[in-house]
Amino acid sequence: MRDPESKDRLPHSPLIYDGVPVRIECIAIGTELLTTKRLDTNSVWIAERLAGLGLGLHRKTAVGDHREDLAELCEEAFRRSDVVICTGGLGPTFDDFTKEVWADTFGVELVEDAGCRADLVTWYEQRKRVPPPANFKQVLFPTGSRPLSNPLGTAPGVFWERESKFIFMLPGVPREMKRMWLDHVEPRLKPLAGPAVHTLRMVVCGVPESTLDQRTEAIRDRHPHLDWTILAGLTQVEFVLRSSDPSALDAAREELATELGDDLACTGSGDLESMVLDSLKARGETLAVAESMSGGLVAARLTAIPGASGGFTGGAVVYSAAAKVALAGLDPAFIQKHGTIGEATTLALAKGIREKLGTTWGLAITGNAGPTLDSGGRDRSLGECVVAVAGPSVEAVRPFIVPGDRVDIQLRSAAWALDLLRRMLVRT
Repeated sequence: MRDPESKDRLPHSPLIYDGVPVRIECIAIGTELLTTKRLDTNSVWIAERLAGLGLGLHRKTAVGDHREDLAELCEEAFRRSDVVICTGGLGPTFDDFTKEVWADTFGVELVEDAGCRADLVTWYEQRKRVPPPANFKQVLFPTGSRPLSNPLGTAPGVFWERESKFIFMLPGVPREMKRMWLDHVEPRLKPLAGPAVHTLRMVVCGVPESTLDQRTEAIRDRHPHLDWTILAGLTQVEFVLRSSDPSALDAAREELATELGDDLACTGSGDLESMVLDSLKARGETLAVAESMSGGLVAARLTAIPGASGGFTGGAVVYSAAAKVALAGLDPAFIQKHGTIGEATTLALAKGIREKLGTTWGLAITGNAGPTLDSGGRDRSLGECVVAVAGPSVEAVRPFIVPGDRVDIQLRSAAWALDLLRRMLVRT
């Protein structure tokens, strides 16, 4: 690292400085974070916690398990930021060297902490195991830093204050990182906190992002002081608004709710399936599903929510014509006449599964997700999807042409089926 007195060093920005925001940087360490196999969810969670303190990230970076790359990034981060938060690289293996790199950055040695060594031995003894020699590297810390206890694992964290700047080294395992953040990091950052930043999240289904952009332009113009974001996903669009003034968010929320009407699926931390289940439970009603093209995706989304049995009874994957007969009670002659895909068949499946399981509502999906045509689909095109809902005194069938590959088509069809049911629950 350059000499702290070097002329080309960036100007130091103290942690507490009137009118100057604290610059906080997050470094996610691990080669797996640079692939498609693992997402960096830690920095997203950290950003949310910082917002609650009136603080925010000004930069976040993912870096692989390469010493030279990490060393260069650590030096740069310390020069430009007041708080540097690292996640990952605290384990016992050859590619865990976060502490070593930071120690080299400042030219200090790693020293063993006797208390952490005793904790490590106790952790293994409680599990009737002997710690491997490699694990003892986890109780080494850069001279001048402080260990942060980890009750959920064997890797303590590190807190290091240098030149009035803070460096935190946290485990990459999310549950360990979160516990350490709450126990050790947040208490140290609270004295720096500004006005809390409040977030409003509103989820819309069934409307394209460009259409929503036009529909809400006037509202955004009336509330320019809010931080607006529109996030378009595969199956929904989210409005995320941020402000330190809760009343300003409430005013925008009321206007958006009026404009969006039934297109607004939920507000806050919920999602489409949770809103469906909440509505069913509030009404004392139940749901059964018959899924063909979606292969059980609707049921999976519903049952991922704790307490889903309060509104969701069950369902069947009626992928073949034989399954439609055996599990949803369709007549073979009916399928022969109408095919395995289409409005009549999908509605019959919704009615059939509702009757089979004795529920208030039946929901069904048919379609062709490709990449080849279904011989029983009567020349239905690729991406064609039909969803149907059958209730006590109301029915609805909606055909869609769904863009994308096979997985996209299946995911979108499941979302549109749930959204159709949600809208019917709102209107009846």
